[in-house]
Amino acid sequence: MQTISINGIRIQSNDYGANIIISDGKISVNGKDVKLKDCKDIKIVGNVHNIRCEGRVEIHGNVTGDVDANSVVCGDVGGSVDGTNVKCSKVGGSIDGTNVSVR
Repeated sequence: MQTISINGIRIQSNDYGANIIISDGKISVNGKDVKLKDCKDIKIVGNVHNIRCEGRVEIHGNVTGDVDANSVVCGDVGGSVDGTNVKCSKVGGSIDGTNVSVR
């Protein structure tokens, strides 16, 4: 069992990494809704599988799948990254972004 933290709220996940969707002011983790006060700037601590976010997401951990967000700051990404502003460590797939920084 893995625990991730989204804006300080701890969430248990049975998977190695959660599938997270942030859209229309709502957050869904592995198909379950999570209530947060602010869904515009998201900070996640822990590894996730896939993430889709309409705003800015900062992930203190790795992503085993894909990331699709307006602004992305994260560690390693196993899949592809799509975002206007992208700052990641290693990316296993493609990167589609305007301002890209790979460390």
